[in-house]
Amino acid sequence: MSENQNTSLTLEYLWQSDREFAGSFFDFKACVTSYLSSSLKQRIGDHLNKLGVGQTPVNHGEIEEGATVKGAVYISKGARIETGALVIGPCFIGEDVEVRHSAYIRGNVYVGKGAVVGHATEVKGSVFCPGAKAGHFAYVGDSILGPKVNLGAGTKCANLKLNKSSVKITLPKTLQESSQTLPARMQTGLKKLGALLAEGAQTGCNSVFSPGSILGPGQFVLPCEHFHGTKE
Repeated sequence: MSENQNTSLTLEYLWQSDREFAGSFFDFKACVTSYLSSSLKQRIGDHLNKLGVGQTPVNHGEIEEGATVKGAVYISKGARIETGALVIGPCFIGEDVEVRHSAYIRGNVYVGKGAVVGHATEVKGSVFCPGAKAGHFAYVGDSILGPKVNLGAGTKCANLKLNKSSVKITLPKTLQESSQTLPARMQTGLKKLGALLAEGAQTGCNSVFSPGSILGPGQFVLPCEHFHGTKE
């Protein structure tokens, strides 16, 4: 299965309320894999082009002294990039976003309104929906954090299997029940896929997600838990 093929798991599952505030970047009927990997890079590039971003940052927020912003980056009004943070484009930073001290954004990242990329948190190839927070010492690789998701300190979203094979996902039961033809386990065609966390999901401190893990709306994992699979 290619990364653009429909797995029936769409953004609708991850973002279930207040969609009128989503903006043009989000297509709720689109498969989640179309917001990851090279497809995400294309979407962010198109979005930045519409905003008039070239090869240098466009800043409407605040970049504190000692922060570094490189490449195609758009920083919206009310956003703040704190001292010691490193932001590498392509990247979109929404309104009122906090990119805190020593955060590292490695490119191909969309950070929605009011989200937080916290101290010593590393993010690459990922989407933070509005209000999503990774406040302290997190790793978010090739993942989607739905609205108001909160990652406890030290949460890691692993994105690459040890054998480097493509990642499979287990569809939520609600989606399995709605189709009599879809298998429970589906191939994504992606070698790098972290976690898919739906609206309001939470993680305890030092929790770890294996590649392709899914948390349904409002679900959580406990501190120090290693989670693999799908929970709803």
